Amino acid sequence: MCAALLLFIALESGAETIAVLPLFNLTEDASLDWIGEGVAETVRGALAAEGLLVLDRRSREQAYRRLSLRPAAVLTRASVVRLAGELEARRVVYGSFKVSTPPGAGSSIRLTLRVLDLEKLSLGAEESASALLEDLTDAQTRLAWQAIRLLAPPDAVPPAEEFVRRHGRVRLDALESYSRGLMAASPEQKHRLLTQAARLDAGFYQPCLELGRMLAAGNDYKAAAGWFERVPPASPDYPEAQFYLALCRYHLGQYDRAIASLRAVAVLAPLSAVWNNLGAAQSRQNLPDAVESFRRASELDQRDASYHFNLGYALWKLGRFDAAAEAFRASLDLSPGDPEAILMLGRSLKGTPVRETQQRVTGLERIKSGLDEAAFRELRAAAARRK
Repeated sequence: MCAALLLFIALESGAETIAVLPLFNLTEDASLDWIGEGVAETVRGALAAEGLLVLDRRSREQAYRRLSLRPAAVLTRASVVRLAGELEARRVVYGSFKVSTPPGAGSSIRLTLRVLDLEKLSLGAEESASALLEDLTDAQTRLAWQAIRLLAPPDAVPPAEEFVRRHGRVRLDALESYSRGLMAASPEQKHRLLTQAARLDAGFYQPCLELGRMLAAGNDYKAAAGWFERVPPASPDYPEAQFYLALCRYHLGQYDRAIASLRAVAVLAPLSAVWNNLGAAQSRQNLPDAVESFRRASELDQRDASYHFNLGYALWKLGRFDAAAEAFRASLDLSPGDPEAILMLGRSLKGTPVRETQQRVTGLERIKSGLDEAAFRELRAAAARRK
């Protein structure tokens, strides 16, 4: 299939999103593949921090697997377009790097990137940044700024000096450990490398966020919370870190602290999942505020049965049986076979008070353990608005 036809197919399915691919390794040394991943993650993070809609690394990795592409492979333009179609992206940032051989003290590196615009059917000019290998973080920060200049509205592009100062420097060994950790095949190796990166550079928070995500996914909420707490308030990832920190605190029974984190996120991004989890933490403390939080969640997303169920449950606990029955009916309309909703609708219709059933129907709040793509983007946009 010709590249032009592939471009048309990707454009038809695309959304207003940007995909950032690992930079191709043009040095004949596979041990340097981590550089391409690390630079791509820096560029992706910088674009997201400016409020642009950038696909996350997990989406990109899944697309590579679906197309049977090796992550470190040098791709043809046709393969890049196929990836764009798979990711439903309108623009793709890709490029390459080359290190003078042999790699080591005094070696130099040259980074390049280009933007493939599927809407305009155009390939932008090559942008580049060069430095000594030991100064890789400086070079990739300059390249990230160039990507912003190419993709963001002109009035949204920060001055280069300000951008470089805001992002600071990261130790090369910390960046290498982080990048290798992202690429690691086993959870044990990933944990070891990310922990090493965080210890090598205390100001480098990205490994902390990744460790928090990883540990929370494995239900190690105490350890995960410790890493999420290390994401600084000024970072673009702070709202996401607070959302997941609240989730950890909820599972640890620290409802007061979960409420505080979720209230902070709700101010920035009043998302349905945020209001729902706030309501769940309030409900665990038998606070009447839970009703309003669940109501906001159900109004923001009327298609989610869990939000209606939670609202009904909070109303039932307050003895507002008619309103609770209405909410449980709405939940069952969306999920007809839900046994808990059927049970609670029956109790609401009978007007059975909490004191007579508490041992059998406590702790039924339904919490959202993750964010969908739209919610994740809104959190990123909220972080960008804080600047």
